[in-house]
Amino acid sequence: MALTIAAVVVVIFWRIETWPVRTAQQSTAQLEKLGKDLRAAFIDIAHLQPRITINNRVYMEQTTPVSELVVLSRRIEVEHEFLHTWVGSSKRVKLHGTFIAKAGFDLQRNLSIDIRPNEIIVQLPHARILGIEQDQVDVLAFENGLWNRISGDDMQSELSILPQLAREKATESDLPAEAERALQQQIEQRVHAPQPLHLIFKGGTANEAQ
Repeated sequence: MALTIAAVVVVIFWRIETWPVRTAQQSTAQLEKLGKDLRAAFIDIAHLQPRITINNRVYMEQTTPVSELVVLSRRIEVEHEFLHTWVGSSKRVKLHGTFIAKAGFDLQRNLSIDIRPNEIIVQLPHARILGIEQDQVDVLAFENGLWNRISGDDMQSELSILPQLAREKATESDLPAEAERALQQQIEQRVHAPQPLHLIFKGGTANEAQ
């Protein structure tokens, strides 16, 4: 009986003595599992492994990333009119362009994940307009003057203005900010962490990033 009691006391004492070590091991294991979940989420979303630190210790290094991650696309429509008069003769061109604006992230810039017991911090650049793709151009007006004719240079100039207008319109819209919110939602849907997950965007506001 005495030996049994002594054995129980030894076991209890050992568990009390080793409790901090076992708790730390369990905590580290949980953080490493979160690290693997976040790695899997970014590989799924962006096809890259980000740099991950756990309690300020490097757990995974970033792989060579794809250059860009497109998160959202939006149809943008713009118009531009050219009117020129020379010696009483006028020529006029009016074009309507439809473009696809793509918003997302430049992954060649800093992307890192820091996992801590009380929070997860993901740092990456602000979203920006990554590209403008022409979908369709319609000629709404094409009017030559008697001796003031529309030239090929006139058309080339007008056609080059349309994508510039589309990029300006897309940048002024909420598309970059929407891309940031969409990325956060995608990460949160894939990673169910007990601690808060914060996305910190660097380099000006989303609409200012170029």
